[in-house]
Amino acid sequence: MNKSILIFLGVVLVFFAVVMFVLGAGEAQEGAMFNFSTDQSTVVLRFVFVVIGLAIAYGVYFATKENSAWEVGTRQVVWMAIGAALYAVFSYLFNGTVFVVPSLSQVALRPAVAIPMFFGYAFGPVVGFFTGAVGNTFGDALTGFGLSPQWSIGNGLIGFVSGCWMLFGNRKQSMNTVLYLSGALAVVAAVLFFMFRDTPNMLFFDVENNIFGDAQISLFAGIAILIGFALVFAVRYFFGSNEEIATAVTWGMLGNILGLLFAALSDIWINGFSLPAAVVGEFLPSAGPNLIFAAILVPLLVVAYGSVQRQSGR
Repeated sequence: MNKSILIFLGVVLVFFAVVMFVLGAGEAQEGAMFNFSTDQSTVVLRFVFVVIGLAIAYGVYFATKENSAWEVGTRQVVWMAIGAALYAVFSYLFNGTVFVVPSLSQVALRPAVAIPMFFGYAFGPVVGFFTGAVGNTFGDALTGFGLSPQWSIGNGLIGFVSGCWMLFGNRKQSMNTVLYLSGALAVVAAVLFFMFRDTPNMLFFDVENNIFGDAQISLFAGIAILIGFALVFAVRYFFGSNEEIATAVTWGMLGNILGLLFAALSDIWINGFSLPAAVVGEFLPSAGPNLIFAAILVPLLVVAYGSVQRQSGR
């Protein structure tokens, strides 16, 4: 058994425990760089979902523990630090400060999601998980809104799943399976949107009455996941001869869907949302735009990384 994986998961668990129960329990200081405040009324339940997310990662590792993708050495640790730092900074720049997506809760356009997707693809599921989970935590803390740790774990799963292509010997066959699975999930989620169009957009501000109104989730937020899937599908086959780009985009799509679905569904228990509210009000407004960014930005990162590798002679 790879002890480095157990150490890694233990370090991440301790990190979230300290952030949530120690740093998150205090009052946010005015002018402080980081705001780690976590809702203490639900902090235990949120931590439970942190543990569940880590358990999912461990389960995948345990089932494929002989695979070389689980190697964790100095190189991987360096990439974890770089990936998490980049994701934190770019998440901060776009997290609610530039564009906000109409949703049940705070959802912003986040082109930075391409970072954990790429780091997972390029350096493996462990690096991807750390990049997404820790980077998102610090990005949220920099923004000042406080933390939703289950969403940070969801971001970790984005990077984790993006790197799981390494666990399969037949890359093309695994990509096709991922494409079909992602398409099915996207269609089911979009159908739920049209079935529950009355899900309120709690971020809609009624200027005349100075209150947050009950406008509906926008059509774009509801169908963006289908637009994103169509773009990823196009990239997958347009770059059919370039397996690096096709793999990164396809697996990044599945990581985005599964990671954010995990986070949104956790709010059924944490925030008392119904299943339709969690899917329509949180999952779709976050996952849909992410797929659009994945189709556009991940190929650029893969090409840039390939160019650097060629120049360095690797």
